[in-house]
Parts: sequence; structure tokens; C-alpha cells
Amino acid sequence: MTPPEAPDHAEPPAASVCAPLETLTQRADFLACARARKAPAPAFLLQARRRDDAGQGAAIRVGFTASKKVGNAVARNRAKRRLRALARAVLAREGRPGWDYVLVARRDETAARPFSALEDDLSHALARIHAPARRN
Repeated sequence: MTPPEAPDHAEPPAASVCAPLETLTQRADFLACARARKAPAPAFLLQARRRDDAGQGAAIRVGFTASKKVGNAVARNRAKRRLRALARAVLAREGRPGWDYVLVARRDETAARPFSALEDDLSHALARIHAPARRN
């Protein structure tokens, strides 16, 4: 039922300009990212790889990990929550479709660093990951 003031022709909602984010769940995907490019940051480590199936309309896939070195379950979950929020804020905007990214939490730093600094760190890490490879 539509309200009386609704227009007769229903337009679909505006499409998002950000690429869709999917979550990595398979261990093999995490291991493949661990063998690929890395960009350390003060509060996390960014691992990234370009997928073979990267075609038109491919999604950005992202995974999060926090080992027991980060702390107890409460500390690990807090670190991963911050990394998920960071990915939604920055990777959706600056990530490249067809790439897999893994954010690895660091002990005490991921939870304590200001969120704006985390955003800057991820932007710089993405720039390093996507920079052309140097040749000697």
C-alpha cells in the first residue's frame, strides 16, 4: 500500500557509488593474501592481492584477523569491530574491485589509536599497495 502523496511511478533508490564489500571466510583466501603484497601501519597490517576472477562488477573482499597476541576475546572482538568500521569507511571508497584485503590487528594499537588516524593509515597503506612495482 502506498501513501496518497506518493508518486504513481516508483523510482528505485539511488545506487551506491561505492563498490560492494564482501567478507572473506575461506582459510585459503587468507593464506593467499598472506603470500601477496603487504603494507604495515602503526595499528594494523594490510595484506592485499588481486584475484584471478577480477572482472567487471567484481566485489571488494575483505577479511579481519586478530590473534591471541592482541588480548583476550573482548580485546580481539573490539579490535575486529574497529577494523570492520574502518573497512566500511575507507575500503568501500578507495579499494579496488577484484582485490582481496586482509586487515591484521596489532596488540594495544588497533583499539587505542584514534579512528581518524586509522583512516589516514589505511589510505596511505592502500596507496602503497596499489603503487606500481619498482624495478631495480
